[in-house]
Amino acid sequence: MTLYLDTSLLIAALTNEPETARMQEWLGVQQSGDLAISAWVTTEFSAALSMKLRSHVIKAAQRAAALAAFTQLTAESFNMLAVTEVQFRTAAHYADRSDLGLRAGDALHLAIAADNGATIVTLDHRLAEAAGELAVPAQLL
Repeated sequence: MTLYLDTSLLIAALTNEPETARMQEWLGVQQSGDLAISAWVTTEFSAALSMKLRSHVIKAAQRAAALAAFTQLTAESFNMLAVTEVQFRTAAHYADRSDLGLRAGDALHLAIAADNGATIVTLDHRLAEAAGELAVPAQLL
């Protein structure tokens, strides 16, 4: 089974947040061949770290350490799923569902997971609920 990791999980695992220990423990017991991300996760991860830096939640050295850890995890433990034009169109269709309250990036995560038959794993309650409404397998941690 492929587990598609949402950015929220990785930010929690690699920066100092309330869920850090739990996410590191969860990642530590997973089979690396089962874990997947996309280039969109990479983009969101960098953007989230930049936002934390701008808002003085982290320092430049912490940002660099988190990026290095993410790069190492990506190389050693994650399968990289392609992002396609079809997935962008599917994401637009998902985002059209105003009742779901999806942001564009979350809609894209769901489209990538759905297209690859993956279960999206997240800390985001709204994303997990939307996944259920769209029949995309989800695991809320």
